Amino acid sequence: MTMHRRADLKSVKTVSITKRKSKVSPEDFAKPFDELNDSFSSFTGGLPDILAAKDLRAITEAILRSRRRKKPVLLMMGAHVIKVGLAPVIIDLLRRDVITAVAMNSAAAIHDVETAMWGHTSEDVALNMKDGRFGMARETGEFINTTLARAAVGGDDGYAEALAKELISRKAPNLAVSLLASCFTCGIPATVHAAIGADIVHQQPTMNGAATGEMTFRDFLSLAETCKGLTGGGVVLNVGSAVIMPEVFLKALTVARNLGADARGFTTAVFDMNMQYRPTMNVKLRPTQDGGEGYYLIGHHEIMFPLLAAMIKSRMRSKTGSR
Repeated sequence: MTMHRRADLKSVKTVSITKRKSKVSPEDFAKPFDELNDSFSSFTGGLPDILAAKDLRAITEAILRSRRRKKPVLLMMGAHVIKVGLAPVIIDLLRRDVITAVAMNSAAAIHDVETAMWGHTSEDVALNMKDGRFGMARETGEFINTTLARAAVGGDDGYAEALAKELISRKAPNLAVSLLASCFTCGIPATVHAAIGADIVHQQPTMNGAATGEMTFRDFLSLAETCKGLTGGGVVLNVGSAVIMPEVFLKALTVARNLGADARGFTTAVFDMNMQYRPTMNVKLRPTQDGGEGYYLIGHHEIMFPLLAAMIKSRMRSKTGSR
């Protein structure tokens, strides 16, 4: 005979399912795509109205609402976004006046410059670090470091603008897919945020710490000014940056508020391949804790961001009736 007492379920109180609060019903279910008759908007409209699909729709609507109200849509991004080939998708949204500002870590700028100038990027780190060759591409370091050093003493351009102007002046062979150059030609504020010692150009003889620090500091001030526009609305997207952009954004937003901007009531959305501490705290939660909404979607950038962009364009088309 056991010595353990056991709960008696005879006295458990049950409730009717008709009165129970439930979160899912058939109206929320997915609708199969008809490949012969359905449009892209039918496909996205047929996604389940549940969890990430529901959030993706909400983010889409927040972006469209912000642009109708002339509020900013800030895209913050890490290097992987360039590496997986998303620059053309982002550039398209720039030209459609959907994205109004871009902020990237300096690794993203490296990939952008290498692609624009030499048509390839993303070296084999594991292979090249064996004999000390990792990050030692001479042309990359010379282009970025000498451009920054020259601009630091020769004007008031920031990191991103200096690189963009240099790419344009040199007529980079792949200029059409340069996000930096496209931001400049579209008149879209772009900023680059460097952590000295974190990038390959910092380990080369051409590195100028003072110039790099000055140029990225100028861009920090520009980002803080952009954050002032988040008063009463706007959207901040953080795509693929786990540390640099969430940290920089939190400080830039604080500066904007400290200078008197009531930068609250906006929407934030993190897109990443797994859940990270800093994007959760510094993008999703803390900036929206006193007004606004934050989202976090998990998935590969090369799938999730084109899907978001296509949903935005599809909704824009349906609202204007354009063909």
